[in-house]
Amino acid sequence: MTDATARAPILRFLGGAGTVTGSRFLLETGDARVLVDCGLFQGRKDLRLRNWAPFPVDPAAIDAVVLTHAHLDHVGYLPALVRDGFAGPAFCTPFTAALARIVLDDSARLQEEEAAYANRKGYSKHHPALPLYTQDDATRAEAQLTSVAFGDDVNVAGGVRARLHPAGHILGSATVELRLARPARTLLFTGDLGRPHHPLLQPPDGPPAADIVVTESTYGNRRHDDEAAALDLLARAITRTAERGGMIVIPAFAVDRTEVVLMALGRLTEQGRIPRLPIYADSPMALKVLDVYRKAIARGDPELRAVTGGDLFDAAGELHEVADPMESRALNDLRYPSIIISASGMATGGRVLHHLAQRLPDRRNTIVLAGFQAPGTRGQLLADGARSVKLLGRHVPVRAEIIQTGAFSVHADADELVDWLRRSPNVPDAAFVVHGEAPASEALRQRLADQLHWTTVVPTPDERIRVD
Repeated sequence: MTDATARAPILRFLGGAGTVTGSRFLLETGDARVLVDCGLFQGRKDLRLRNWAPFPVDPAAIDAVVLTHAHLDHVGYLPALVRDGFAGPAFCTPFTAALARIVLDDSARLQEEEAAYANRKGYSKHHPALPLYTQDDATRAEAQLTSVAFGDDVNVAGGVRARLHPAGHILGSATVELRLARPARTLLFTGDLGRPHHPLLQPPDGPPAADIVVTESTYGNRRHDDEAAALDLLARAITRTAERGGMIVIPAFAVDRTEVVLMALGRLTEQGRIPRLPIYADSPMALKVLDVYRKAIARGDPELRAVTGGDLFDAAGELHEVADPMESRALNDLRYPSIIISASGMATGGRVLHHLAQRLPDRRNTIVLAGFQAPGTRGQLLADGARSVKLLGRHVPVRAEIIQTGAFSVHADADELVDWLRRSPNVPDAAFVVHGEAPASEALRQRLADQLHWTTVVPTPDERIRVD
């Protein structure tokens, strides 16, 4: 191997390859190591176990992290990386920094609480059960978040500069443009790309010119439901559940999904399409995120569409914000039709597990799965018609009605991804399709090859490619 070859910049797919979670992409040059995203693996047990494996490179040898946005599968491993030696900056937009602090605090708290609960109840295989990381680890990671405004040109490490562009997925979300000095090359990472018609956020900026593109493919083989039809499906489900005296439980991600669901429920109530029901937002994290969104709306942040009127998240005046654990437990005693929105969105953890354990066995109730459910999650099992699911150490029968709707997705679907990439001002040398299950990634790869005539690859886990 020549010295020139040895120093060739390498991109490694440490996560988000062959799966829709755990986004981690490492750029190694002769002068720097830069990690784009630092996410948790979620879903199947074999994926979750990867969170516990030693990081493939020494975290202390990483110079910088660049974060696309604040969802757990993109930022949730950062406390573990810091605990194990990463001491550099984690660059992100100001809103991503604000939301990541909320997400990481909540993730650490939940992990500590769930380990303690498993130890009290004795159902863990590990003695004692331990959290992946602690709240102290999360606090140290948050101190390394370094805010960068959209469009700023930033030196993130030796010979590597970055620019962040609005991605329209959640507040603060960005596509990441990395530019190498030697050789002069540009890499573009889409992160999670938003939709052209998010109810609150402006659409994504178009892609800049890039030599290498790394694109998500969450919905790479699907088109979203027609929004009007999906909302009609939801309205009819809520109405018939209320008529039979049941409860509606909506597992929803705290960041952006809860906000979008609340806006839709408010519109349906105001239009008389659903009965006026109490709506309980039962997630301390979601309530903190709501506060961030409300402040952004109040000051007319340019990431947002122009909005007018009162509280967009409580248009019908029926929202009850549940922060206290005692108040959350009291929801189990409700015996009148109501709507409970609680994290997490794929029923992988959090307060929603207790609501599902309480409500799934009753045929009068309805569970609304609001968006994509990754394979191996409880949400996916429910969507696939499971007759029982394991919750909090016991198997719970599924008798409640289950519906799934894509009306609330804030991911670009297959057509929207292709249309956005089509706007690229140049043909890249190669595009790598990541952050999707195998069928979705392969379908998008084929479309980009056939329709855009790009050289397109679905990378394998820990695949290494030269980018010179």
